[in-house]
Amino acid sequence: MQALLSYDQSPPIAAPFRFFLTAPVFGILAGVLLLWSGADLFASRWTPEALALTHLITVGFMLQVMFGAMLQILPVVAGANMARPLWVSGVVHAAITLGTLFLVLAFLSFLPYWFTAAAVFLGAGVAVFIAAAAYALSGIPATSPTIGGLKLSLLGLAVTIGLGVALSLSFGASLNLPLLQLANIHLGWGFVAWGTVLLAAVGYVVVPMFQLTPAYPDWFGRGFSISALAIVLIWTIADFAAPDSVSMFSSLAVVAVAALFAGITLNIQWRSKRARFDATQHLWRVAMCSALAACAVWLLAMAVPALGEWPGWPLLCGVLLLFGGFVSVIVGMLYKIVPFLIWLHLQNQGQGRVMAPNMKKIIAEQAMNCQMLAHFVSCALLLLAVFWPEWFVYPAGLALIVAHGGLLLNLLAAMSVYRAHQQKIAAVIAAQSSQPHP
Repeated sequence: MQALLSYDQSPPIAAPFRFFLTAPVFGILAGVLLLWSGADLFASRWTPEALALTHLITVGFMLQVMFGAMLQILPVVAGANMARPLWVSGVVHAAITLGTLFLVLAFLSFLPYWFTAAAVFLGAGVAVFIAAAAYALSGIPATSPTIGGLKLSLLGLAVTIGLGVALSLSFGASLNLPLLQLANIHLGWGFVAWGTVLLAAVGYVVVPMFQLTPAYPDWFGRGFSISALAIVLIWTIADFAAPDSVSMFSSLAVVAVAALFAGITLNIQWRSKRARFDATQHLWRVAMCSALAACAVWLLAMAVPALGEWPGWPLLCGVLLLFGGFVSVIVGMLYKIVPFLIWLHLQNQGQGRVMAPNMKKIIAEQAMNCQMLAHFVSCALLLLAVFWPEWFVYPAGLALIVAHGGLLLNLLAAMSVYRAHQQKIAAVIAAQSSQPHP
C-alpha cells in the first residue's frame, strides 16, 4: 500500500492547514453552545440547540478536517494533482466556514434568510471542492481501494450536501418537502456514504502505515465502498417507495455497513506490531468501539419498544457516533497527518542540507495524551448528560472547550515548530550560498 505514495506531489502546506486549524474552533463553539443552551438541548434530537450542535461538529469540525485531508491525500496517494490548490482551498474554506456559522444562526433563530445564506455558501463551497477533486481524479484509474473509495466518497458528499441544501431552502423559501424523512436520509448519506466511505478509503493507507497493522482484507477493500453506496441508495428508495418491512430491513443493512467497518478495523488493530500504543491508536480504538455501541443502541431501539419510545435514544446514538466515533478518529488522524506533513515539507525545503525534526518532536507526546484524555472525559460527560442533563450539561460543555482548545494549542505548537525550522533552513542555505566557491 505504501508504494502508492508520491511525496513529491504534496500541495503547499497552507492548503490543508487552514482547514485543520479552523476545525477545533468549531469544537470550542460547540462547548460554548452547551453552556449557553443548558439542559434544554437534550430534550430531543430536534431542538434548535441540538441541531446547531450537530452541525457545528459535522460541518464545522468534520468537514473542515476531511477537506484538508483530501487536499493532501488526492495528490500523494492517488496522484491526482488538484489545479490551483491554494485558490481552491481558500475559496472552499471561506465558504464553508461562513456557511457553517450561518447554519448555526439559522437553527438558533429560525429566520429564513440565515437558512438561505447557509444553503448558498455551503452549497457553493462544497460544489467547488467536488468539482476540483472530481476533475483531478477524472483521469486516474481506480487501481486501489483508496482511489476507488475517494471517488465514491465524492458522490456520497454530493448527495449529502444536496439534501442539506434542499432542507435549508425548505426553511428559507418555504418549500413543501417531507422534512423529517429527508433529514433522516441526509443523516444516512452523510454518516455512511460520505463519512464512513471516506474514512475507509483513507484508512486503507494510514492505518497500516502509521499503526503498523496488517492491511485490510482484500475482499473488504474491493467491495466495501461500492457496497456501502449501493446499500444507502437502496435504503433511500425503500424509505420513499417500499413497505415498512422492506425499509426497516434496508436501514438495518445501512447500520451493518458501519458496524462492519468498525469491526474489521478493530480486528486489524488488535494485530498491530507496536509494542506500546500511542494516542492515535487509542483514539482509533475508542472510535471503533463507540461506532459499534451506536449501532447496538440503534438495534435495541428498533427491537425494544420501551427504548424506542424514549426520546433520548437518538441523542445517545448521536453522541456515541459523532463525538466518540468520528471526532475521536479524526483527532487520531490529525496527530499523525500533521507531524508527517510538517516533516515532509521541511525535509523538501532542507534540500538535503538541513534535516527535518523528528516527527515525534513536532507535537509532544505528553501534550497529545493530555488532550486525548480531555476528549475522552468530554465524551463521557456528554453521554451522562443524555441521561441527566441538568447535572452534566455544563461540565460537558467545559470539557468540550478544554478538549478542543487543547487540540488547537497542539496544532499551533506544531506550526510553531514548522516556522522555526523554516527560519533555520533559510539561514543555513543563505550562509552556504554566501560562501565563495573555490
